[in-house]
Amino acid sequence: MLIAVAMFSLMDTAMKLLSATYPAMQVTALRALSSLPLVCIYVAWRGAFKGVLKVRWPLHLLRGLLGIVMITTFAYGLKLLSLAEAYSIFFIAPTLITALSVFILKEKVDAARWCAVAVGMGGVLVVLRPTGGDFFSIGGLAVLASAACYAVSAITGRVLSRSDASESMVFWLMLMMAIGGVALSAHEWVAIREQDWLLLAGLSLSGFLGQLAITEAFRLGKASSVAPFEYSALAWGMGLDWILWQVLPDQYTLLGAAIIIASGVYLIRREAVHAESEHP
Repeated sequence: MLIAVAMFSLMDTAMKLLSATYPAMQVTALRALSSLPLVCIYVAWRGAFKGVLKVRWPLHLLRGLLGIVMITTFAYGLKLLSLAEAYSIFFIAPTLITALSVFILKEKVDAARWCAVAVGMGGVLVVLRPTGGDFFSIGGLAVLASAACYAVSAITGRVLSRSDASESMVFWLMLMMAIGGVALSAHEWVAIREQDWLLLAGLSLSGFLGQLAITEAFRLGKASSVAPFEYSALAWGMGLDWILWQVLPDQYTLLGAAIIIASGVYLIRREAVHAESEHP
């Protein structure tokens, strides 16, 4: 998981650098297009192309749409925020997944976990600034929208995993994001600069390696033990912010991040205890 987080942090750094030159929707298209060749090689290696057409199309189309909105809003947020600020807000995603699972998957969430959800949302408000003119900034709201799309996509993925192979889910998500991203950004497409091709290669490789690492992490370890290490992204974000842009998060960002992380870790641990009691 630590390797996965490191790779995804490098991927997000590449996206932030690209978003300074290219429109957010084009960054989405470039993210998907750069990863698609490696995804195809991986799916072929796994021998999963045979069943790639036998999928639940409505849910895959929904995930494709959610993926486009998620990456586009995140890329737009990265253009306006530091990595640490963006990560601090995006950390609310596991909390949103818990809340949405009640309404979509009809899962039972006790009062303690609802309190943790409320605390996590309070942490987001702290990151978005409780005082001053920056309250509910456009960049912050964009990342929050991205986290919401990620949460809905994760719930959809849970439903799909009951019938569809994980290789099919990854393949169709990337393909739909590539097609949709190119189609929606064609009217404002900016020619790729020669110096950015290496950046695109790094974007592709880091995203692919991160996906492999996170898959292995959840395959080999319990989710309650592995998932909290996702929050190490904040350390990567702070370090990369300082190295590349010489900025550090302010006290509101750090306080809000601490609240959201504490809420998220509690929910993950509580979910593990609940699952153990349900199925010893």
